[in-house]
Amino acid sequence: MTTTPENQEAQAWAAGPGAQRLRRMVDQALPGAQIVRVLPLKADAEGADESVKGGGYGAPLRLDVTHAGQPKSLVLHLVTSNQFGHDRRADRAGEVLLAADTFASIPRHVAVLDVGAYRGNDDFVSLAGTGEFYLLTTHAEGQVYAEDLRRIARAGGATALDQERHRTLVEYLAALHAQPAPGSETAYARAIRDTVGSGEGIFGIADSYPDDVPGASKERLERIEAKCLEWRFRLRGKHERLRRVHGDFHPFNVLFDDRSQLSVLDTSRGSVGEPADDVTCMAINYAFFSLGHPGAWREALGGLWHGFWDAYLARTRDSELLDVVAPFVAWRGLVLASPAWYPELLAEDRERLLGFVERTLEAPRFSPAFANEFFDR
Repeated sequence: MTTTPENQEAQAWAAGPGAQRLRRMVDQALPGAQIVRVLPLKADAEGADESVKGGGYGAPLRLDVTHAGQPKSLVLHLVTSNQFGHDRRADRAGEVLLAADTFASIPRHVAVLDVGAYRGNDDFVSLAGTGEFYLLTTHAEGQVYAEDLRRIARAGGATALDQERHRTLVEYLAALHAQPAPGSETAYARAIRDTVGSGEGIFGIADSYPDDVPGASKERLERIEAKCLEWRFRLRGKHERLRRVHGDFHPFNVLFDDRSQLSVLDTSRGSVGEPADDVTCMAINYAFFSLGHPGAWREALGGLWHGFWDAYLARTRDSELLDVVAPFVAWRGLVLASPAWYPELLAEDRERLLGFVERTLEAPRFSPAFANEFFDR
């Protein structure tokens, strides 16, 4: 192996960490191949004017090899962490898997030889030939909190046990949101961006509405989206609010066992973001489960709604919460009003939910009392 001045830097990989892994990766893709040299590929090797490209989404390496007596060149693609939706390991995995699934669909495109993941400092796992991914978890005993809310709505009253569980939920969120979260300005900006623009966020949920849904005309959804965009620009710079969050804290992801021990399921969206998301995600269900049960809001669920906000604010002293909650009310309200998620919802109740969303988006500061205008009946 030559070590001329032109390739000394390229050959440094041979003595560095991961060199053995790289040899094995190449040998698996092309049995018997030998690496001759390794070179980093720059995003833009030429140019010193306005056209020069500052960077890309990856850190590719060119691998010059010999195989069956013939010289060949390969490229090892690695997606680097950045603010463009690649800050989570899952994002980077998705980028690589999407490339592996689609490169062959484009004529004259470079071909995929293998796809995989690094394991440890010098090992790797090939995913070639695999299909869908899976997740194996433990099982949580108990009943989803949604059943408690259904029972309260039917009975028109909350028991001492219901009040105890209500306090447990508030205490859980207050403790969770007190935890520092890994991340930066980028992480908070992403949390707000995803709330509005992701497939699971406001835009994606709005797209789930058919054109003929009573109470949810295209024009109405457009107005709601436009207001949410205004809120995105108000919130995205509040990065000091970044906290550890659950990300999908609704009554179907919360369980209580027969001893009222709490378990939670399916943390989402990277588990960091804006605390107002978790608070709203749970609280709005006190309003939602009152629908179809006249008197339930006034006799029970309205009190739990107001108590949830009051108790959380008292525990956390988060004086800014009510200034940032509006787009999260919109998001969760759109989910609850969506026929894709709740096909049995009556048009009049969809009207209440979307009216509440609009009232919230229009106000400079949220008040829990807004809900009384739409659900106290």
